[in-house]
Amino acid sequence: MLYKIAHILRDKIGWLWNLIEWLNSMLFSMRYGKRLRDFSFTTVPEGYDIVPMKDVPTEKMVAFFEHQPEEAYTYFRPHGFYKKGIKRLQGNKAFLAYVLKDNTNGQIAGYCFNLSFFHGVGYRGRMVDMDYRGKGLGTAMNKMLNEVGFGIGLRLFETVSKDNVASYRSAMSASNVKVVKELPHNELYLEILPD
Repeated sequence: MLYKIAHILRDKIGWLWNLIEWLNSMLFSMRYGKRLRDFSFTTVPEGYDIVPMKDVPTEKMVAFFEHQPEEAYTYFRPHGFYKKGIKRLQGNKAFLAYVLKDNTNGQIAGYCFNLSFFHGVGYRGRMVDMDYRGKGLGTAMNKMLNEVGFGIGLRLFETVSKDNVASYRSAMSASNVKVVKELPHNELYLEILPD
């Protein structure tokens, strides 16, 4: 229900969504800020670094999203991919976003996030760069999102389309999941459970 309301507000009443997003960011930081400062990843795949998106130049994030083929956005539209929208997300303390950087060339190999709420719920999402597909990075990012989400005490959820085979397999193999609800368009609303 909250997921549905959030999408309606974001898509139809943008100014109200921005206000709610700002308030949520402040409340989330007050509740979880110390836990995040004390957190560090242990599940980063070899050969890669994990970097908070707020520490990546906005232009690099825009270039990453522009580099992806149009089909990458068929099932993935959690936010705007333009400079102003990304900059706003980089300042949102409840948007726990990270990039996976290739150690050999510094390229962004993947992007992942937990869109979190101050009452203890997070929604995870991820995108693997087109040049890095098939290397298990989606599954690795899911594990990292689980690690940070559960590490600070969030309940995690995700929607995934069964038609998006790679993302569906990644969600299922990286996590213990419970199907909360079957949604239209062959999508599943999942709760991610701790192992």
